[in-house]
Amino acid sequence: MDKLLIEGGHKLNGEVRISGAKNSAVALLPATILAESEVTIEGLPNISDIDILKELLEDIGGEVSQDGEDVTINPANMVSMPLPNGRVKKLRASYYFMGAMLGRFKKAVIGLPGGCNLGPRPIDQHIKGFEALGAKVTNEQGAIYLQADELVGAKIYLDVVSVGATINIMLAAVKAKGKTTIENAAKEPEIIDVATLLNSMGANIKGAGTDVIRIEGVDELNGCQHTIIPDRIEAGTYTILAASKGEEVTIDNVIPTHLESLTAKLREMGVEIEESTDYLIVRGNRPLSNVDIKTLVYPGIPTDLQQPFTSLLTQAEGTSIVTDTIYQARFKHIDELRRMNASIKVEGNSAVVSGQTPLEGAKVKASDLRAGAALVIAGLMADGVTEVVGLDHIERGYDQITEKLKNLGAVVWREQMSEEDKKLFQNA
Repeated sequence: MDKLLIEGGHKLNGEVRISGAKNSAVALLPATILAESEVTIEGLPNISDIDILKELLEDIGGEVSQDGEDVTINPANMVSMPLPNGRVKKLRASYYFMGAMLGRFKKAVIGLPGGCNLGPRPIDQHIKGFEALGAKVTNEQGAIYLQADELVGAKIYLDVVSVGATINIMLAAVKAKGKTTIENAAKEPEIIDVATLLNSMGANIKGAGTDVIRIEGVDELNGCQHTIIPDRIEAGTYTILAASKGEEVTIDNVIPTHLESLTAKLREMGVEIEESTDYLIVRGNRPLSNVDIKTLVYPGIPTDLQQPFTSLLTQAEGTSIVTDTIYQARFKHIDELRRMNASIKVEGNSAVVSGQTPLEGAKVKASDLRAGAALVIAGLMADGVTEVVGLDHIERGYDQITEKLKNLGAVVWREQMSEEDKKLFQNA
């Protein structure tokens, strides 16, 4: 296992190209199970979560080939093989195999998923949707068992706006008999991306991107080619990073409307951002004003950007308040930022950030994917060298992060973790 070392204080310039959306990719790959012939997904990010999903597809009989960023899946010989543990445990998005396998085979056995430890993130809304479509769902020895003689369209109201549940119900419903309506559906761009793939395969989905999605079941889905959307969380992370130490940084391959809630807040802080159709130019490295942020479901500020934004706020004048309404446990990075001399205190689901505080390099641990991104940004702003252990967490969601940072002028390098580093990481 490697750690990432960052020498802070260097100004950043140049261009970074954003990869395909992780949160789309982890649903698009399981969605290919529903097709009868080859599906090619273009522009996938080179991250460890994708590798795990490809292996899972192969485990159930899929033929998977890759050409650069493009992956082709032939699902013709897939079978409803139980996936109770092993790789399923490594990422939370493996729960999309539930909806996809239920939709194709009318049965599935999937281990309870893993991924970043962000506290309880129940899948009760997923199960509610499956049961409404006619499936029997049981939890036996840490695995979810799904079985249906037949799936029949239904009207489903989500008690909580959930991206995962919205997508999973779509996957199960596209081949159900009759019409399914999902009310209080999530509106994230990744849902539109998955619906676009399914419609290209022959599904009949209307309303993706609104709070009411209507699905008319079809008998068969066929192969297609699909290009994934850019990763708005990676784009947002690099936008925050450019605001912290960038003189002039171009962030290429973005959809600016996906980032409006973030760029509005950064402009409020004093960051200059120029927009075009598919890129942003960020001029940062200047005095920052304090702001308060609150994470909300799309189109609000994403919870996935709360941690990187908190690092930036340590360099804003005055006091800022960060409130996370999505995951209360998403403040594990605060203790690590304090090691770097940040002045932050947590009160319930809010963090109070006092700035402007000079950050100092330290040895810190990435407890999850976005906490890791926050520590990278803090390391770029700090005096001295910051050592981030837990690089594997970061590489679950950031494609070639070391290379991309170096191309912007950051002084970063990788080293193998020592036994002391491993002990620190194990105690994360």
